[in-house]
Amino acid sequence: MPNEVQYYISPHSDGFEAFFHGQKVGEITFVRVGFDKLIIDNTDVIPEFRNRNIGLTLVRNVANLARSQHRHVVTLCPFARAMFNRFPEFDDIRLMNVH
Repeated sequence: MPNEVQYYISPHSDGFEAFFHGQKVGEITFVRVGFDKLIIDNTDVIPEFRNRNIGLTLVRNVANLARSQHRHVVTLCPFARAMFNRFPEFDDIRLMNVH
């Protein structure tokens, strides 16, 4: 199933969206602050698609974008914060160590 989920930058370039067979099943939004920061403010996956790593993949998409733009990330969203705390792969872009 993970290969069937498609991820796209949102139309307003302020997040990513996840689609499964044309249905939007998740999204993550962020705000760019200055030239070097990005704040993740919301992650949402519809209930029937939770626990399938869609949220984690959305967080990883934002992390990769932040890296490509040489930005650090602040996680105001509780889900994104949990992923940043759980996986050390995000340590290089974490701006604040929020637990």
